[in-house]
Amino acid sequence: MSLTDNAALDAWLATTLDLPGARVTAADKLSGGAIQENWAVTVTADGMSRRLVIRRDAPATIAASRSRAEEYAIIAAAHRAGVRVPEPLGFCDDASVIGAPFAAMAWVGGIGYGPKVVRDASLGGDREALGRDLGRQLALIHRIDPDPALARVLGPPPADPALQAVAGLRGWLDARPAPRPGLEWALRWAERHAPAADRVTLTHQDFRTGNFLVDFDGLTAVLDWEFAAWSDPACDLGWFCAECWRFSRPDLEGGGIASRAAVLSGYAAAGGTVPDPDRVRWWEVMAHIRWAVIALQQGDRHDSGAERSLHLALTGRIADTLEYRLLQMTAPEAA
Repeated sequence: MSLTDNAALDAWLATTLDLPGARVTAADKLSGGAIQENWAVTVTADGMSRRLVIRRDAPATIAASRSRAEEYAIIAAAHRAGVRVPEPLGFCDDASVIGAPFAAMAWVGGIGYGPKVVRDASLGGDREALGRDLGRQLALIHRIDPDPALARVLGPPPADPALQAVAGLRGWLDARPAPRPGLEWALRWAERHAPAADRVTLTHQDFRTGNFLVDFDGLTAVLDWEFAAWSDPACDLGWFCAECWRFSRPDLEGGGIASRAAVLSGYAAAGGTVPDPDRVRWWEVMAHIRWAVIALQQGDRHDSGAERSLHLALTGRIADTLEYRLLQMTAPEAA
């Protein structure tokens, strides 16, 4: 359904933004957003223009992704807590407006494509300072105390986040017809070496290079909250530091852009309790398993015919290299 020449959308924006006579004069689909669709929208009223982003479901999604309403509630809580996110402007649950429920967010400038952010050292300002800032953002996320409404969105916290994560990934794998013995091996290793249950906090669950925006000075916004959930805060640190998210700079353990020490320093400075290194490294193994499962699910979206896409098909093949790396990481001699 078109976002321009759409009287229902114009009316909703006029009310939500308190802009009588608002009209969408341009709408461009943004790159990225492998699971959701993001549109850059220009709204004009009284001769003045404002840019914002409309975020809605892609034609096919994956089971682990939250609904847009749930994601919007989490982003709003993060914004209130001072996390650097785009300002949430409003949520529309009427699918008839543009064909699906959607969120409207303030436009934030910056570059988000992970490989480019890693390669182009002119982006993000001082890279160690950027690493510290990202650590601070994680600490702020982990300090969010959900209000009753958000707590209902999140559901009850798990008693043991590590074993729950293993069980969840195993369930996704078991639901697929084709066996993946390498991933099953890695999951069994993770089950046997799982760290004891400790703190449980709100976690982003996809905090990595490629899911935040930077300009030439530093961080501008943390994006993509559709997986946010209760968990061990070490899972976010492990996901960010995992080798599979460093792109062309495997030597820079902080997301391919900074040292691990810089990220942990910023995390501690903002009140985060730095976990034991072995706990973080266990979650790094889990990051590889989880990314492999997500990659398979992305490939399944293409194979199902619901969303034919070369990008999704190629993403599914990433699981092979992740599986190989996991066999190295969990080999008896490595353990």
